[in-house]
Amino acid sequence: MKTRTRPTFRQFSLAGTFLLAFVGITVFLFTYRKDQQQFDNITSQLFRSEMSGNVLSMHYTLANPEEFGIYNYDAVLPTYSAEGRLKNQAKTENLLSLLHSISPSKLNDSDSYTHSLLVSALENSLTMNSYLYYDEPLSPSSGMQSQLPILLAEYTFRSKQDVEDYLELLDQTDEYFASLLVFEQEKAEAGLLMPAVSLEKVREQCHTILTIESLDAGSHFLQTTFKERLSALYEQGRITQEEAVYYVSQNDRLLRTVLTPAYEALSDGLFLLCDDSIKVAGLSSKPKGADYYQLLVYSETGSSRSVADIKNMLTQKFDEEYQIIAEIIAQNPALAVNSYKDAITDAFPCQSITHMLTDLQLRMQEDFPSFDSNEVLPNVTVKSVSENLQDYCAPAYYLTPPLDNTLENVIYINEKNSPTGLELYTTLAHEGYPGHLYQTVYSNRAMHAREDNYVRQLLWHGGYLEGWALYVEFISYDYASHIMTEQEESELALAVQLEKHNRSLQLCLYSLLDILIHYENASCDQIAQILSSLGITNASTVSTIYEYIVEEPANYLKYYLGYLEVLSLRQEAIEYWGEGYSNMEFHTFYLESGPSDFTALSNRLYNTAAPRTQTRLELSYYSSYLLHSN
Repeated sequence: MKTRTRPTFRQFSLAGTFLLAFVGITVFLFTYRKDQQQFDNITSQLFRSEMSGNVLSMHYTLANPEEFGIYNYDAVLPTYSAEGRLKNQAKTENLLSLLHSISPSKLNDSDSYTHSLLVSALENSLTMNSYLYYDEPLSPSSGMQSQLPILLAEYTFRSKQDVEDYLELLDQTDEYFASLLVFEQEKAEAGLLMPAVSLEKVREQCHTILTIESLDAGSHFLQTTFKERLSALYEQGRITQEEAVYYVSQNDRLLRTVLTPAYEALSDGLFLLCDDSIKVAGLSSKPKGADYYQLLVYSETGSSRSVADIKNMLTQKFDEEYQIIAEIIAQNPALAVNSYKDAITDAFPCQSITHMLTDLQLRMQEDFPSFDSNEVLPNVTVKSVSENLQDYCAPAYYLTPPLDNTLENVIYINEKNSPTGLELYTTLAHEGYPGHLYQTVYSNRAMHAREDNYVRQLLWHGGYLEGWALYVEFISYDYASHIMTEQEESELALAVQLEKHNRSLQLCLYSLLDILIHYENASCDQIAQILSSLGITNASTVSTIYEYIVEEPANYLKYYLGYLEVLSLRQEAIEYWGEGYSNMEFHTFYLESGPSDFTALSNRLYNTAAPRTQTRLELSYYSSYLLHSN
């Protein structure tokens, strides 16, 4: 029989210490798990609720909702109502209260970062809710009257259910536009209605985007794209021929009996609101408009700088670009008097969209990380903007793919602008590689692979997205300049650099005008004087510039200030990382962080481990992608 040794006092003490330590660790871990579990529950419920409550948004965010715990939903277009606004505000306040009860230090690194982004976005949303009627969902340049048809036309049909959801949404467009009209009526009562000249632009769009003549001819893009998507489903055996015929008839019926009358009713309602006494002026002409503008700038750009600091930043950049332009012209005075655009286009060896995208992908490989080699390369389809929408659309835009299926991507080119040569090349860089398409696919795949919190898909960080796209667009001018040098066209290489800095100067100028108009209440006459000093004297041109900036506050800043913030963040990385810095490492950091505000990105930068080196791509990897051009 084995005897037990009586434990000594020291042994008792050690045992007690171990027991207390164990209890302490258990409590410690429980507290951590409690916060982590609570955050997981809150964000997962928020994500599922927001997605199922807005099926149009969900369809563009998730290809397979059931894989994210979304099994049942109603295909509903969310509409505006004063009552709904108050309910949403209460929900936001409750959500913030719950989030504030969670300690970010007790979350894993990824969720701690998400927590900071989510709290910041919700707090800003609550603050801006006090300025609700300063928002403009029917902006002549980017309002839902022109955006909704595009979203409907690109609504992917992956299943029979998708077709039926689409028709359900189409059947609600009258209620949707009616709710926007109610919002405009409330804006009018609050003294914040847009001027008559802007309302007339929207009314014109209501009469031209969808016409009975185009429907009778069967040529409207909401008819042709619908048939194309159905044909693909039929070929896959997902629907029968009888079902396809039925769906086509339903689509035509709803376009005639619901969407067309919806546009007519919206136009008529806006006509009754038109008030010629409302002047075309910036936000600062309205009560507390300057305060709202500061909030809007943060919301759109993700920059926490004051408007005064931003103005100084832009002024310095304007002087810098002006000086560079002067130095380029000093090298070749002929550039000041002769236009080299046609010569660049003629000499540019990349003439097709396919060739341009391939060239961009090959040139970017030294400084930009590759996609995971185990994943299929994304396809890109380049389409032309429908003639019905050319007058109201940007020169180009990219439609983001779902988080869980980044294979198919679409870039739209507005043929009204007929971009060719250098302009088309830099446009494809902005929208495609290394721009929006590349950034979106890379960030989504990285975040999806890490199983980052999906609630981040609900957050909007326009400065991160557009700042990156403009940043790489300017890099593509350098690529184009190298192309000209390779063609032994040194003069044209210099002309490309001049085009680059002229574009930067122009966007910087418009960003400064944005501040002058919306924060300092500059009139059209005052803006005309500034533009005149820079050689822009055409009255129609001045009026167009002024009206666009009035209608789209902070839009230029979203691009150009976003670009300057990327440059500022890069400089921080250079100084902090020292010899470990490389463009590859910085770009990898930016992309893998995912859409964020710039304060969060800066904080994350200083908490990032030493840079790691990423292997360069093989040429064959980037050149093996699939491209379809329609």
